Amino acid sequence: MPAPSIIVLTGPTGVGKTQVAIELARTLGGELIGADSIQVYRGFDIGSGKPTVAELGDLRHHLIDIAEPEQTLDAAAYAALADRAITEVVANGNVPIVVGGTGLWLRALLRGLVSVPAVDRVLREELERSWDELGPLEMHARLARVDPTSATRIHVNDKLRVVRALEVHRQTGTALGELHAAHALGAPRYRDFSVVLDLPVPHYAEHIRKRVRSMFEQGFAAEVEQLIKKHGTDVRALHSVGYREMMDALTIGGPGEETQARIERATLVYARRQRTWWKSDPSVALRMTPEQMLAPTGLAAARGHLQRNP
Repeated sequence: MPAPSIIVLTGPTGVGKTQVAIELARTLGGELIGADSIQVYRGFDIGSGKPTVAELGDLRHHLIDIAEPEQTLDAAAYAALADRAITEVVANGNVPIVVGGTGLWLRALLRGLVSVPAVDRVLREELERSWDELGPLEMHARLARVDPTSATRIHVNDKLRVVRALEVHRQTGTALGELHAAHALGAPRYRDFSVVLDLPVPHYAEHIRKRVRSMFEQGFAAEVEQLIKKHGTDVRALHSVGYREMMDALTIGGPGEETQARIERATLVYARRQRTWWKSDPSVALRMTPEQMLAPTGLAAARGHLQRNP
């Protein structure tokens, strides 16, 4: 039996993927399946750009609001959940439309997981002690020397991923980035039509400025205050782009225009890392703006894929 046919919409954070996915689902008869490592968590709404009930209407959106912030969802757990959601959508007679910008999760779904050694507890503890002693800048610099690809996509303060990438290099003698790149060329798990949605950089920067202003107007500061009060400051999602900068601002007296500017800058840096990831991803069939995806030629390309791969 052939693998299910799915549509995948990805792209840099805040570019408008969800809005395109909603329109596409209404046009093609689809259901949405999230691929966003922050939208899965309850309470992380404004900062993650989570669609509202009003925006979704009667559309079904799987894999958002499915976990408490204290829970850890990795790529393997995500792929298993997405597999089940795709099976359900197909059983409903609808088109699975996967939407989100978490590249590693999408790669796990589309190509499976890269084969790497299990965690070496002794080595892990050694690297974590080095992190505590030397700090994130030095550890990230070490990663950049042995695995520049991973260093490009992993934030300097992401202790878990920096340590894991260094650990894999020590275990195998091969950069984790190289292992992922080789794995990306493997056989696909689904018949996917994958599109990177993006904007020209100057237009994207202006789009992000407007988005951040809108987040503040919607009450982003109050959202983060409530999350800190309920969950503390150690939950991983609070250290993601936007939430981290707002959390820092709240600890020193409250956010202002400088906080907005910091979130804009952090978002643009993160978007550059996302674009670097997709440049080497063979799964991507097309790259276009959100408007082009919803234009007649974009819709025709999506329909053509579904007709060729029923």
